[in-house]
Amino acid sequence: MSLTTPDSDYPLSEVPSGARKGLLSTSILLFGFTFFTATMFAGGKIGMAFDFTTLLWAAVIGNLLLGLYAAVLGLIASRSGLNSVLMGRFCFGEVGSKLSDILLGFTQIGWYAWGTATIAIVLVKLLGLSESLTLPLMVLFGFGFCITAFIGYKGLDLLSRVAVPAMLVLLVISLWLATRDAGGLAGLLAVQPKESMSLSVAITLVFGTFVSGATQATNWTRFARSGRVAVLSSLFGFFIGNGLMIIAGAYGAIVYQQPDVVEVLVLQGLSMAAVVMLFLNLWTTQDNTIYNFAAAGCNLLRTDRRKTVTLVGAAIGTLLALGGMYELLIPFLILLGSIIPPIGGVIMADYFYGHRARYPRLADTSLPAFNWCGLLAYAAGALCAYLSPWVAPLVGIAVAALVYVVLFELRKVLGARSPARA
Repeated sequence: MSLTTPDSDYPLSEVPSGARKGLLSTSILLFGFTFFTATMFAGGKIGMAFDFTTLLWAAVIGNLLLGLYAAVLGLIASRSGLNSVLMGRFCFGEVGSKLSDILLGFTQIGWYAWGTATIAIVLVKLLGLSESLTLPLMVLFGFGFCITAFIGYKGLDLLSRVAVPAMLVLLVISLWLATRDAGGLAGLLAVQPKESMSLSVAITLVFGTFVSGATQATNWTRFARSGRVAVLSSLFGFFIGNGLMIIAGAYGAIVYQQPDVVEVLVLQGLSMAAVVMLFLNLWTTQDNTIYNFAAAGCNLLRTDRRKTVTLVGAAIGTLLALGGMYELLIPFLILLGSIIPPIGGVIMADYFYGHRARYPRLADTSLPAFNWCGLLAYAAGALCAYLSPWVAPLVGIAVAALVYVVLFELRKVLGARSPARA
């Protein structure tokens, strides 16, 4: 299959100008992507630990940082037409980029497994079904959720246009009911937290919950018609969309002392709405997640058979769901906050500093097997993020970018001092 056919989604090449999309298409797709149940669960955990005012600060700071991170990567993606795994060839090398393929692919398949397990477990509970149906439902949803990703960008776009307005309506109704049950704004502000958490940890949780998604949102912002479209749609999706998810999850936790958003909807008498919300919420993220996995897999294997890789990813995610991924959400989020953000830090440093804000065309470029500046910078950023007592994702991004610049300059100095070859 040709890489330039309109329905190929260009897994191994730049997106041409004729395939670019406008602000509405890109924004609503990213908005649907960030409408994710796990983010609401994270918001619920924060809501149990803070009063409403402090919660808002944590949500605003964390999501603004996340939105800016996604926006900068989106700008690079729009200008170059490349996604993060293809950019990885420049900053990590032809062979070295397989590291980012594996890491990004692993995180996305982990999310896919969690979402697949979640929908099956919660539906059995909400609908009073036999527990013997849990595993068959995981298999059903594991392959069912990948249908729109199998189609490609057009399938993701169509689903988001239907699901996002429906979810917004349900969200507004739930927030209104929660405010009423709390006794209005005064009652909400009077609620005291039952648990404790530092503001730094809360910001890390907000940022880390979807930083892997922000790193791979370039799969869609590379379709943006301009840098402006990419930046605005990224901020719309990750600052506003992800922010709404955090606040909605925390809101329910403050009012009902229940971090589980589905349980909150049930307490509000919205059991069927909870089923609809959960289904749409997960589907709009699951299809994007498995699409991300396919993008990483295509670059890893150097194949343009995106649909085949999508099905393989769905099978792996389903197996992980059957193996108990549902119980590992918080450790998984902490891990993501350490290992994923440094990839974005290296990409940004390499593009703006190493390539002076302009990549050459992939087809016209001969790249080294390993770019040691990028690989060592990533290792330094990931290690510092993992050990950091502060906001780990931000530490990882900053350290990786700084180390890349230092190593890039050091390589130039050493190259200048080397004796000329005959």
